[in-house]
Amino acid sequence: MLTLGINTSGPACDVAVLEDGICLATRLEEMVRGQDARLPGIIAATLDDAGKSTRDLSRIGVVTGPGSFTGIRVGVAFARGLALALKIPCIGVTALEATLPAGQQGSAIVALPAKRRPPELSYWVQRFRTGIATGAPEEIDLDMLADELEAHPHFVFGEAVGALAQRLEGTEIHTASPTALRAAEMAEGAGEDGAAASPVYVRAPDAALPGGRKP
Repeated sequence: MLTLGINTSGPACDVAVLEDGICLATRLEEMVRGQDARLPGIIAATLDDAGKSTRDLSRIGVVTGPGSFTGIRVGVAFARGLALALKIPCIGVTALEATLPAGQQGSAIVALPAKRRPPELSYWVQRFRTGIATGAPEEIDLDMLADELEAHPHFVFGEAVGALAQRLEGTEIHTASPTALRAAEMAEGAGEDGAAASPVYVRAPDAALPGGRKP
């Protein structure tokens, strides 16, 4: 099985090609904008590195968020369009699922920064049990996350540094970020009826219509 992994949930285009559990090629280009223009070329180059073409693909795994609003839309739309053209499954993987390392055992929480400017500090959080999500992603503030971890210790993965690390002094936080490779691994292991590749935003978009009205 040949699986393409796509992650545009952050400030980068991240692509991986996986065959039967073995990574054949990966590429990551950091960029704040322009993912829509670069993603097709990066995918083509990564497949070329792997000695494969789109015709060889069995399925696609794409990171669905939460994360960059525009980036998520770019990655999901491209993945779904390519899967439709190739008539193969397109599996959605949350950014938090794509952060959790393979083979994790026990109870775990993945936390990625959402609001980063003090005093408004919040995290996107998803909880897991032996690698399986026990709930959907949500956004909670620093105090709620710290209180939960103090009351119910978990393995903690993600970009939970800075304020959270200071608040939880003595708690080991395993630094990790979502990757296209992890998305491909999860997609490879999912059934064809795995999670739909639909954007996961958690929070309503900040954009406003003319006159300051919310969409």
